Amino acid sequence: MPAHPVKVTITYCADCGYEPQTIALCSALLQNFQHELSSIELIPWYEGSFDVRVGKELVHSMYRDGGFPEPAAIVEAVRAQQSVP
Repeated sequence: MPAHPVKVTITYCADCGYEPQTIALCSALLQNFQHELSSIELIPWYEGSFDVRVGKELVHSMYRDGGFPEPAAIVEAVRAQQSVP
């Protein structure tokens, strides 16, 4: 188990129907980390949002970055956060 399991928070627009992208990202995280995350929190929101936080760091925002994140980029952000003392 890594020294620093992290929490991933996904805030998604429920009104927009972003559940498939949310579930796909959760699946990628679970396949890569299994029990190495402290938690994955899903927050249904509105106004076209899709934000991903790894720990306290906002690693993707649909408003800032546009579109949906590549799951591989989020996996790498989790790995990077796990190595932070």
